[in-house]
Amino acid sequence: MAASTLLGLGLLAFAALIWHYGQDLPRTSELKSYRPPEVTRILARDGTPLAELFVERRTVVPISVVPNSMKLAVLAAEDANFYKHEGLNYVGILRALLVNLRSAQARQGGSTITQQVIKNVLLTPERTFARKIRELILARRIEQELTKDEILELYLNHIYFGHGRYGVEEAARYYFGKSVRDVQLAEAALLAGLVKGPSVYSPRVDLARAEERRSYVLHQLGDKGFASRTDVDAAARQKIVLAPPPEHAAELAPEVVAEVERALVAAVGPQANRGGYTVTTTIDPKLQAAARAAVRGNLDAYAARRGLIAPLKRGKGDPAPFEGAPTQGSGRIYQGVVTKADDVAGTLTVRVGTAEGVVKLERAARYNPRKLPPSQFAEIGKVVRVTFDGGDPRGGRLELALGPQSALVALDVRTAEVLAVVGSYDAVRGALNRARSARRQPASTFKPIVYSYGIHTRAFTAASILETQPAALGGKYRPDNYDESDGQAPRRLREALASSVNVAAVWTLEQLGPAKVAEWARSLGITSKLGADLSLALGAYEVTPFEMVAAFNTFAAGGTYRDPVLVRSIIGPGGQPLPLPSATPARQVMSEAEAYIMTSLLRSVVESGTAKRARSMSTPVAGKTGTSNAAKDAWFVGYSTDIACAVWTGHDDASPLGPGETGGATSLPAFMAFMQDAHKARPRTDFAAPPDGLVRVLIDTATGRLAPPGAAGAIEEVFLAGTEPTTYAEPSWSGEAPRIEWPF
Repeated sequence: MAASTLLGLGLLAFAALIWHYGQDLPRTSELKSYRPPEVTRILARDGTPLAELFVERRTVVPISVVPNSMKLAVLAAEDANFYKHEGLNYVGILRALLVNLRSAQARQGGSTITQQVIKNVLLTPERTFARKIRELILARRIEQELTKDEILELYLNHIYFGHGRYGVEEAARYYFGKSVRDVQLAEAALLAGLVKGPSVYSPRVDLARAEERRSYVLHQLGDKGFASRTDVDAAARQKIVLAPPPEHAAELAPEVVAEVERALVAAVGPQANRGGYTVTTTIDPKLQAAARAAVRGNLDAYAARRGLIAPLKRGKGDPAPFEGAPTQGSGRIYQGVVTKADDVAGTLTVRVGTAEGVVKLERAARYNPRKLPPSQFAEIGKVVRVTFDGGDPRGGRLELALGPQSALVALDVRTAEVLAVVGSYDAVRGALNRARSARRQPASTFKPIVYSYGIHTRAFTAASILETQPAALGGKYRPDNYDESDGQAPRRLREALASSVNVAAVWTLEQLGPAKVAEWARSLGITSKLGADLSLALGAYEVTPFEMVAAFNTFAAGGTYRDPVLVRSIIGPGGQPLPLPSATPARQVMSEAEAYIMTSLLRSVVESGTAKRARSMSTPVAGKTGTSNAAKDAWFVGYSTDIACAVWTGHDDASPLGPGETGGATSLPAFMAFMQDAHKARPRTDFAAPPDGLVRVLIDTATGRLAPPGAAGAIEEVFLAGTEPTTYAEPSWSGEAPRIEWPF
């Protein structure tokens, strides 16, 4: 009677214990829809990897694709009776209980794979008796609600294999350079052996220990009857051959990462943070590499001609160093003084007013191509441009900011797909993408937008005579022309654009109305805020390279505007394609005839204007240079029949680039280098034949009127039908044949 009473009380106590710890437990049914964090892969248009996004580097694979060798190796190493027990290893639990009781704390587990899934997925990893009891309760529940294969799939995709790799797929890729689908028995045994201690048994840490652990797993496979002795012995004789470790080189296109993240959030919402997506972008990897090389080569050339390449010597031309206390603020540039060089540490100490910081020279390779030691890199007392890492002077970490930065964007003319995007000299994820985020004055690259509105409204033609003297401007805004060394600026619209005559552009804007031109610019894709005043003509309002290339792409695409496109497709974790956010429909902003005239005008910039150096290119291009006041911004925006490209160069703090630096000297070379590379494998194609709606007539160069028969120096000009001149200029015969000027 007493024994039965004790037994009953014991059962009641056990039931009470189970009831108590069974309250508020996670629902095991959640495991059926459980999605661990995965890797999101960003690919170029041809499948070339561009970047990976992850909280945990994991790629979930279904159990059906995991080979038996991998599954059995894990079972042999971790839980040989997995398919036989009901989630609990009672012998192991009793053994662990005895050890824990002796030590008066939870020290040993005796866990099955089911229990490990619970510990890693549903519960915290703390070692307490309460958590252990909750684990036991959940193990029984899971075994009732999930199949063994479902539990094993969770386990194989969740466990950690070292070096930041989670799950069997990422482990196989990291150690052997292949999918888990393709691992052999010897490889599977090595991977399974890692689970016990990834930091101890990793072959990249200790090859001998890894081989010893692999031998143990293979021995278990044979003993448990999971593999034949012949296969086990053959696997044991195989040498461990690892894939080359992944290179930690700069990413090809880190600028796309932030844009892809925004696109993912727009497409799937907060779930984007869980990863597991494959995003294919429009980036052409060869063109992306060419764009980076063009930007770097151009900035290196600037640094060489401005004396910014080591060794840096003190000189009379050094600016005055900053005085006072530097303030917090990301991106602030200071003129600091070199006070110390440490060749052992590889550092320069630079005083910035009342503060002092250290520059690690290994991070200044851009200015140190000869890899000089700090003592030879810069003289003590040399004034150098620096910025505080993170914008915080208290950190004492400095970065050299000797030279300017640059941005390049290239679009496919027909689709507006982004072929390449460069936002800085260095390919660093998280750095400022100046192509998208840096708004700067476009200067004279804005003039084609002004003139295109004049062509569109029929208010002006390529032969219109424009005012070029400041006195002709009605208001107080009276800028000078950049170059009037001959005392007379060109007056025809074609000439004024080619030579970038400031007053002509401002006068034209005044006639058209600044507010109307600002609205026209918005139709061409300029979304930044524009003021409705005369300074608009000279690009005084800041825009981004993306906006400028989209506007010029409209001219190249026959007058059709398309938003630049970066994401081609998004594949979800389950392999299903996801709908992309709705794009703005293409719109016909101007007629093909109007766009043809704009291309003709912009060809004159190359043939006879400020971009004449581009005449040496093997492919025909059209475009416009731009140089802001004091040469703070240098631009070239242009296009071929296939690719539109914008290049901006300037200092982040808007410091002047220096005497002689212009859009034609400072940005056009990067455009040329990129476009030459981009067109190497493309057949040479001239710009399209003129569409309907155009007429050509001979005009007098001085007046823009019809040239009298036999007139001297007459040239052929192209007009929208109905806008050609109807009156003749005064005759002036000299016996010369009329000239026909490209481009038409």
